[in-house]
Amino acid sequence: MSEFAEQLVPLDGCKQPDVCPLDSVKAGTAVRIKHLSASPEISNRLREMGFCEEQRIKLLMKHTNIICQVCNSRLGISSQLAKTIMVQPDSGGRRRAA
Repeated sequence: MSEFAEQLVPLDGCKQPDVCPLDSVKAGTAVRIKHLSASPEISNRLREMGFCEEQRIKLLMKHTNIICQVCNSRLGISSQLAKTIMVQPDSGGRRRAA
């Protein structure tokens, strides 16, 4: 764990501030994708859609599906698929502990 990560407030639903699944992030949160844990075929399709490692995305809505802003486009994915996208707080919008 980096020295900076120790000062981060964990994302809602995450047990640690480093990495958690996209489906556990609160709507309105900007995050950075760190790892895709889906099958190689699904991971490749996610990358084609813009869900690439180190890509900054914003989770816009969480209902039956997850709506994200990716590369200035809004994309919807299932909650199940969102569980395979591991994210961490975006460096541009990191929240520090008070």
